[in-house]
Amino acid sequence: MPQSEFDIIKEYFQKQKTVRDDVCLGIGDDAAIITVPQSKQLAIALDTLVAGVHFPTETSAEDVAYKALAVNLSDLAAMGAEPAWFTLGITLPESNTDWLKNFASGLFSLADQYNVQLIGGDTTQGPLTVTIQVAGLLPEGKALKRDGANEGDLIYVTGSLGDAALGLKGLQHPDIYPVTPQLIDKLNRPQPRLEVGHALLDIASACIDVSDGLLADLGHILDSSGVGASVDRAQLPLSDTLQAQCDKDDSRYHLALTGGDDYELCFCVSPDRQQDIHTISNRTGVLITCIGTIEQQPGLRLHHAGNLIDTVTQSGYEHFA
Repeated sequence: MPQSEFDIIKEYFQKQKTVRDDVCLGIGDDAAIITVPQSKQLAIALDTLVAGVHFPTETSAEDVAYKALAVNLSDLAAMGAEPAWFTLGITLPESNTDWLKNFASGLFSLADQYNVQLIGGDTTQGPLTVTIQVAGLLPEGKALKRDGANEGDLIYVTGSLGDAALGLKGLQHPDIYPVTPQLIDKLNRPQPRLEVGHALLDIASACIDVSDGLLADLGHILDSSGVGASVDRAQLPLSDTLQAQCDKDDSRYHLALTGGDDYELCFCVSPDRQQDIHTISNRTGVLITCIGTIEQQPGLRLHHAGNLIDTVTQSGYEHFA
């Protein structure tokens, strides 16, 4: 017998381990009530994931849930915020009990890891769609933004680039690109760089998470800050797996520059803060690589080992392109 909307909420979404003291009223009423500490600001982000667009239809329920929350936490990481609460809107073709159980497991495995509490949402019937809105806390006036990059700043990225895009190609063309657990994990379970983002407060001049491809997202920083940049393609952090599977430079660098779904941080820092970045990398265990420099001249210039190879437009994934 199909479960009702309220049965689904009670059975799968009211049993989270994390219960925060600042939640006065959570799931079960017309709205949630939370307490925001004095001298703090709220950072709020929202992302919608649609089956067949943001994840292959055969993706497991655990991975769908995990990614839906992770991409929102990545947005908070880019602001330097500490996550606190989230709401969930889920549209389901049917009330499949096994699917819902696994979805809740994937969702709360990540939420509990970062002490983030589900405080409400909505459940409807229709094509599979997951929308999460997450809220976090920031010291007043300290948020990392896109518009602060200055001429001479160094450009850094966390982690490695292109793995998630290669994983997707493996699912789409397994006869050409081998499907490896590492790459599929990068695609389905991105790691939000919350600890790095928080550590960059008062250090980074601008920051963004890489969701639509490095060129596109760095381009947002350049546009917002009214500056340009040079990026050294040879310095892009590429995993051993990506380099092994993409034996041609053009294909591996294309994935790293435009592939998207990395959910790493791209940020700018004054040269006199380089030691701080080394310290953050060592403390968090996250690889952080310098890939270029902010310049006064508008546009983005792509170099390779010191030689200019292209002046590029900020291309990346666009829903309505």
